[in-house]
Amino acid sequence: MLIATTNEIPGYEIEEVYGEVFGLTVRSRNMFSQFGAGLKSMVGGELKGMTQALHDSRQQVIERMVAEAEAKGGNAIVAMRFDTSEMGQTWTEICAYGTAVKIRKV
Repeated sequence: MLIATTNEIPGYEIEEVYGEVFGLTVRSRNMFSQFGAGLKSMVGGELKGMTQALHDSRQQVIERMVAEAEAKGGNAIVAMRFDTSEMGQTWTEICAYGTAVKIRKV
């Protein structure tokens, strides 16, 4: 599955458009990692546990988005984006979305 953040893919022609596809997850932050992150934020530096959690979440939503595109018959996704939002004090929604298309090399 070819995924692009652009609306077109150089060297390929879009033959069919199957529509918008999503991958979505809602994550709850671990109370202990939040406490550790709060302490770390006082002294500065990367929050490695939070970074890894976000990386894992993004991989998961990409996989879900790709599965939806494949189910629609797509072999590529264009105009792919990520979106995140806070839901309350401890929940975060992570979403990947784009347009499923069928492409062919020109």
